[in-house]
Order: sequence, then structure tokens, then C-alpha cells
Amino acid sequence: MGWDIVLFNSKETIASIEELDEDKLEPIDFSQILESSFSEIIKDNNHREIKGKDFSIEFFIGNERVSNTMISLYGENGLFELIELAKKHGWQIFDTGLGEMIDLDNPSKNGYENHRQYIKQIIKTVYNTWYKAWLGLCGFGRPLRLSSDRPDIIYQPLTIK
Repeated sequence: MGWDIVLFNSKETIASIEELDEDKLEPIDFSQILESSFSEIIKDNNHREIKGKDFSIEFFIGNERVSNTMISLYGENGLFELIELAKKHGWQIFDTGLGEMIDLDNPSKNGYENHRQYIKQIIKTVYNTWYKAWLGLCGFGRPLRLSSDRPDIIYQPLTIK
């Protein structure tokens, strides 16, 4: 699961998403610019993955010019690479992990750590759920209810003598 950001091409500074003036957005070909800016790109139909040092950037190409596009980042260094492109092309970046626009002159304030914590929580929840289910099915611990709406479906632990 990637850390999602949105690139915007706008005539004026976007202070917040809530105050976004769509009339100020200008369609461009983000895909072409991204593909021409990096050397290592894996192409699979309309999916692209840019590989870099300690990061990857994933996006989908389209047939139309657009004023904004969503990008999935894997590794914080990918954001710093995109910030350089944003400065060069006049783009702005919305960070879903932060819930706000990124200050291109102060990129250390970003949502990467929030995203990492979110992923850790998902992994922990899934691991604990499956681990407890496995223990119950193997006969360790208390009975395991597999369905909250069917109280008759309960696996009882195996008694080992």
C-alpha cells in the first residue's frame, strides 16, 4: 500500500484543497513529464513504476491531459524527487498522509511518518486477527467465534491429553 499524493498544475497557489478553484487548474501531460524525467521505468500496460534509490513511484497513464493526478510513493525519497519536478514545472503537491498541501520549500513536514504508522497498524491488526484464529483452530486458547452474526458457528479448542 503506497503513500498517496496528488500533483496539481495550477495558475495560482493552492492554500488548501477546500479552497481549490478548479478554474485555475491547467491540464498537462503529467505522464510524459514523469516518464521523461527518470531513467528506470517499468511499464506494464498503462501502469508505470519509477525505480530510484530507496524509493519507487507508481502511477497510471491516461489518454488525456489532466490538471491533477494521483501518485503512489514507496519511500520518502520519492517525494523529494517529485518536489524537484514540482519546482521545475510549477506543480503543487497534496499529501494524503498529512491532509494538506506540501510546502515545497519545507518538504521535511510531510505525511510519510503518518503513512508508516497507518501501515503498521493495519499489519498489526491483520496479524493479530489471523494469529488468534490460527491458535483457536489449532486448539490453543479459548473457543474462536468465526462469525459475529452466527453464534452457532464456534470452533472449540481441541483437548490434548
